[in-house]
Amino acid sequence: MPTIHVTDRGGNAHTLKADNGLTLMEPLRELDQGIEALCGGMCSCATCHVFIAPEWFRKLPAVHSDELELLESTENFRAGESRLACQVKVSDALDGIVLTVAPEE
Repeated sequence: MPTIHVTDRGGNAHTLKADNGLTLMEPLRELDQGIEALCGGMCSCATCHVFIAPEWFRKLPAVHSDELELLESTENFRAGESRLACQVKVSDALDGIVLTVAPEE
């Protein structure tokens, strides 16, 4: 069960565990100051926007065009860090990943 290190919107640090096969969205929406995930993971709202630490971002699969289009339309887009949590699958390879929940739009 991989560990995820998260800084929420309030600046509070959390260490979460997540089952393989879930997306990052699922454990992050349980945090009080986590993500909204209004579309439920359908890659259509960008309310699960997170900043992945650069050393981890490079280890993730490439961003698909529909995800990138949504991310680039946000005020807080950061090339090389921004991802939608609903599009990143949890696996043992992500054990220890570090991320920050993006500010609310």
